[in-house]
Amino acid sequence: MLPIPRWRWILVTAMAVAAAERSPAQPSSGRIAGVVHDARGTALSSAQVAATNTASGATRAATTSTDGAYAITGLGSGVYTVTVSRIGYRRIVRTGVTVPGATGGAGDFTLDVLPLQQVVVTATLREQSLADVPFSIAAPTASVLRERGVETIEQVAANVAGFSVQNLGPGQSQVAIRGASAGQIARDQPGVKEEVGAYLDEVPISLSLFTPDLDLFDVSRIEVLRGPQGTLFGAGSLSGTVRYITNQPELGVRSTFGEVGASYINGGNGGGTVKLGGNAPFGDHAAGRVAAYFNQLPGFMQAVQPGGGVHDAVNDGHRAGVRAALRLDPAANFSIVPRIVYQDVKANGWNRIDAFNILANPYTTTRQAVTLGARQQFTQIPEPFTDKFTLGDVKAAYDFGTMSLTSVTGWTYRDILVVRDAGALTSSITGGSIGLPASVYTLNAPLDDKTTVHGLTQELRLAGGVDRLKWLVGGFYAGNTRKYGQSLVVSGFEALSKIPTKGLRARTDELFYSDLSYDLKQRR
Repeated sequence: MLPIPRWRWILVTAMAVAAAERSPAQPSSGRIAGVVHDARGTALSSAQVAATNTASGATRAATTSTDGAYAITGLGSGVYTVTVSRIGYRRIVRTGVTVPGATGGAGDFTLDVLPLQQVVVTATLREQSLADVPFSIAAPTASVLRERGVETIEQVAANVAGFSVQNLGPGQSQVAIRGASAGQIARDQPGVKEEVGAYLDEVPISLSLFTPDLDLFDVSRIEVLRGPQGTLFGAGSLSGTVRYITNQPELGVRSTFGEVGASYINGGNGGGTVKLGGNAPFGDHAAGRVAAYFNQLPGFMQAVQPGGGVHDAVNDGHRAGVRAALRLDPAANFSIVPRIVYQDVKANGWNRIDAFNILANPYTTTRQAVTLGARQQFTQIPEPFTDKFTLGDVKAAYDFGTMSLTSVTGWTYRDILVVRDAGALTSSITGGSIGLPASVYTLNAPLDDKTTVHGLTQELRLAGGVDRLKWLVGGFYAGNTRKYGQSLVVSGFEALSKIPTKGLRARTDELFYSDLSYDLKQRR
């Protein structure tokens, strides 16, 4: 074996000494140990405890045993951040834990129960926690609706089990709870009674087929009460009740809030929203709140015209409205809240797909065949829908201490006009049954369905309770006058066909006319 030169021994020794100076030894025998329990001193098992070195970022973790004890070993000297977490409890982060030295009580932790968000509802016409309601209810709050992107009653139904909406467009909805509704969507059945009640706060606004599609801006929550709910909410709530609960004026609070948004449908067109609201105090005993909105609703249906022309996004439209309320508190135990609500909805067409049309078929006309694709319909004329909704109400409440007296007076008015292209219907008779030429049976045939509703409601109730006994007594009256009419004017029909059309009430060229009135009263 050849001897190693002395200078090489000196070089190796110097390098070892330098390395030792640059990397001092780090003992790894340190530990953090302790017990995790709740505020009552009960040991918490399965809690996760992690220790992170603030200098190096290295982390070691442990899980508490059945007696709440844990121990994180093999830690080098240094300063650590310790994090303790467990499902259902508020997480704790403790900084500046020094190793060595973190033993015994230095590693003990007390976790507080993470409280669930309490949702207060008025499903039983009194304020109570959602968990205390004695029947099936869903009450998504404004924050939940916002997180899910919910802006319409149809989108609410997509997030609530047992609640569904058959929708032909804004304001043209038939709602069902647990599978029960007022029957099929048919505008020729104006007298059908709704089976799902719709309320704006404490005023009924339901109308079979035309459930109001209210904007959810500045709404506190939506309460879906599965039925039957006739005891508290009367006729029309056999299968359940849907309640829009809005935010009320707040005393001593000044605030403004708003939303801006845009949307686009693939294969359709775009839409957008602008919403603005505010709350303002008027002295110490009064406040007002206003919420206004405008929605440009995107469309996605195509209307094929005679000759092959196509109109895109025919079911688009808009929705605009405002809610304004004033709160007056003349005494500490007495409040009055008058309010006015107005909404204007217009849709330019239907969410309808046609698989067949008599006026676009070579077997029934001399026209060239029209093949309809996905999301297409065949029309000769536009089919607009307009809905003007107005509500005024006054709520007065007096608190006696052991009981409270509440009076709610409401007045509603709706003006609805639906235009349908009835060309397929008239042509089957004028061209099929009677055998008139194409110049007659292809005439434009707009069928106007017009509905006007006046409603008046009055509710008076007294509520109280002692300990676990809660009681509620009261009376309710509702008067609803509904007028429904249809008019089918086929301009030029009499001149071309030589068939007289004028009747006792029908005009010339008016092939169908009806005028029906309904007067409904309810007491409970």
